[in-house]
Amino acid sequence: MMTGAARSGDGISVTAAMLIAQRSHVRRPATTEQVVSALPGGFMTRRRGNGQVIADSRAYVEGDDIRHVDRGATARTGKLHIRTFHEERDRVSFLVADFRPSMLWGVRRALRSVAAAEALARLGWRAVETGGRVGLLAITPRGALAVPTRGRSRGMLAVVGGLVKAHATALEEVRDGLHEAPLDRALMRLKRIVPRGAIVVIASALDTRGDAFDEVIGDLAQRRHPRFLIAEDHALRELPPGYYPMATPDGTRFGGTIGQNLADRRIPVSVDGYPAQFFDTGAEISDAVLSLGQ
Repeated sequence: MMTGAARSGDGISVTAAMLIAQRSHVRRPATTEQVVSALPGGFMTRRRGNGQVIADSRAYVEGDDIRHVDRGATARTGKLHIRTFHEERDRVSFLVADFRPSMLWGVRRALRSVAAAEALARLGWRAVETGGRVGLLAITPRGALAVPTRGRSRGMLAVVGGLVKAHATALEEVRDGLHEAPLDRALMRLKRIVPRGAIVVIASALDTRGDAFDEVIGDLAQRRHPRFLIAEDHALRELPPGYYPMATPDGTRFGGTIGQNLADRRIPVSVDGYPAQFFDTGAEISDAVLSLGQ
């Protein structure tokens, strides 16, 4: 039932070329001067503050925050020690692509999953252009594919490769008629593979969240920053609830059910209190998605 095709492809496949092309929409930020030391001499130094990365451990002095006690050093020396932290400059953006069955269909231009891959690619390129690192968890009907966090163009190209491979796998798996697994099961992996302090952007329609979804996201938010890209095709707002047959260019036929009238649905600004950005899968990806990476 999908009408039209993505300018960068057929609207069904995710290719490296279309994801690399998203880089052209990201402007390289103007260079800024490095901050010199506050001490005399003006030498370049790394600032120290309450970041996420441990810089050192030293003896406690009156006025230190007791929450930063270094238990290991305290036990070894018999004297109270405090951890100090340096400013977090190496920012991590961890991208999560939902390629479950509910994302593998669309009405206009592209499948939800294809549009999600495009939006995440734009965010990823923005992250590496600003000196950060990127990683990926792509969820397919049978499992998930993870790409470790890395920096620079090489790291983003690894993410691109992961998105292409995972999407092709998802299209193959969905033809077996698999039931949709709850989203919360796949998201449980994030706590183990995402560095502390990272921004975690989850691109999904949030169908079949699972009973533990709120708990999983809340636990993730203790040390990371979850955000949501909500996929929806505006064309669905014009359709009444019901079952709709669909077909791909190669003749494969399947169907999808619309369970509610979406005419009055409002664009979300948050999901359970976490930042969210709506994107229309039937239109070209807007630069508005970049706001989630800031």
